[in-house]
Amino acid sequence: MSETAPADHRHHFGVSLAVPDVDGTSYWGGSTFVRDHGSTLLANHGKQEGLSLAAVGGVLTEELLWRNERGGRQLTESRTIDARLLPCGDAWALTWTSVLRATERTVSLGSPATNGRLGAGYGGIFWRLPTREQNHILSIDGAGEDRAHQSQSPWIAINQNDAGQRIGLLLSQPATTIRPWFLRATEYVGGGPMLAPNERLVIEYGGALTTSLRGIVLDRWVEDESDAAALLALAKGGAHE
Repeated sequence: MSETAPADHRHHFGVSLAVPDVDGTSYWGGSTFVRDHGSTLLANHGKQEGLSLAAVGGVLTEELLWRNERGGRQLTESRTIDARLLPCGDAWALTWTSVLRATERTVSLGSPATNGRLGAGYGGIFWRLPTREQNHILSIDGAGEDRAHQSQSPWIAINQNDAGQRIGLLLSQPATTIRPWFLRATEYVGGGPMLAPNERLVIEYGGALTTSLRGIVLDRWVEDESDAAALLALAKGGAHE
């Protein structure tokens, strides 16, 4: 239900947290969108450096340091990844929550959209799926990629067929105010909450930003709004909010 380094976007990394512009440093990979120039390959790639990692049951906790292309400290991150089976018997849930802290100075997060590329506000926790023969998108606003992209629907369902078998992924944002969704289902398939959809997002010195994504993986399709609500309630009942 996820894909790492696909041929169309080699920098997509399954389920990941990546930001294309942190004070000009890219933690996304690939090219950087430069206003009035377009996508440009720059020597501006930063690194997420793991400091500690612990696993207890189905919960991973990790502390990380984000360093720019010169090795300078930009952000610290506290990351929690929680995986658990749901009692319905045909689904499990993965919940990713990250807290980004500006421990060195005020930091500004951007995206291709804030640099001039309309509709490309991606950046944040991102779930990349394999491209399959059928992709059906549902949100509270109805069916289709165009209704889900840039919406603030409380959930997004990505239904696929894999060799004749129906499988589904239900995405939600459990621990934060709902951010606009970045959603793709034609050129490739993936989605997640956008941190800087239209304007740069500032984390003041000493401040913190929390972002989260929950994916419920199903052995069937998400049928409708009531089905999505029931699944979200099951996941919330057993997870750390």
